Amino acid sequence: MPDCHPDHSHIDPPPAPPWRASLHLDFAFDADAGVTRMVRRAHRGPLRVQKALYPEGPRACQVIVVHPPGGVVGGDCLEIGMRIGAGGQVFATSPGAAKWYRANGRRSSQAVRLQAGEGAALEWMPQETIFYDGACVDLEHEVELGAGTPYIGSEILCFGRRAMGERFLRGQVRQRTRIRQGGRLVWHEQGLLDAAGLESPLGLQGKSVCATLLAVGRPLPAAVLARLRAADPDLALSQVKSVFVARHLGIDTEAARAAMLRVWQAVRPHLLGMDASVPRIWNT
Repeated sequence: MPDCHPDHSHIDPPPAPPWRASLHLDFAFDADAGVTRMVRRAHRGPLRVQKALYPEGPRACQVIVVHPPGGVVGGDCLEIGMRIGAGGQVFATSPGAAKWYRANGRRSSQAVRLQAGEGAALEWMPQETIFYDGACVDLEHEVELGAGTPYIGSEILCFGRRAMGERFLRGQVRQRTRIRQGGRLVWHEQGLLDAAGLESPLGLQGKSVCATLLAVGRPLPAAVLARLRAADPDLALSQVKSVFVARHLGIDTEAARAAMLRVWQAVRPHLLGMDASVPRIWNT
């Protein structure tokens, strides 16, 4: 097993007490006004959402989840929960890269639990996540959708910062993702990656960046899949009933971001009936 104990080759100050941070948001759709409103916002610790934004009109509510300290250290535990009522539409992202630092003997964790009622639409698309050398992290992602409710989620995971000569040589990242639609489990994936797994042909094959976009809803037409494959032959695509998955492996964060953007631009109009509108925060 990978070593998640302190690396005594480094001389560190005594670790600060870990954060126990949580953020819970509720959204409701006002059918008379045609607007999705954030009706409840509860937080503990440094997780925040400043305000609801409406760059695409009143039904599509955009929120930016902010973690003010800028990084997660060993022992920190983050919990994010969102509930979207029937008919509502929410797009959630982050203002920049999430950074998970060296464990110093303590595991860190993030649990994301999302619910969207029937007739709603949900997109969870944070910016990239960087795991620094020695990070030991547990990531859990649970999505509960109403019958027929579409969902688009993406992630970009960066192990180390190769462009700066920083590699992921110690540590471990454990993930579990489960999605239910109409009470039925439609996606379950779990895995563990460490330094050895990055090099394994069954892991990241020597790459340091992996990106995934997962969409649940009406199957994509064959023509859309063909256009995506033609635009990026290295992109791995699969469609199994209501679940579509696109994966990218590489060494460059910008290339991964561009690949996921192309996929989102193709998928969103089909699932949500709306063109992809890039959040302004992604360009800052």
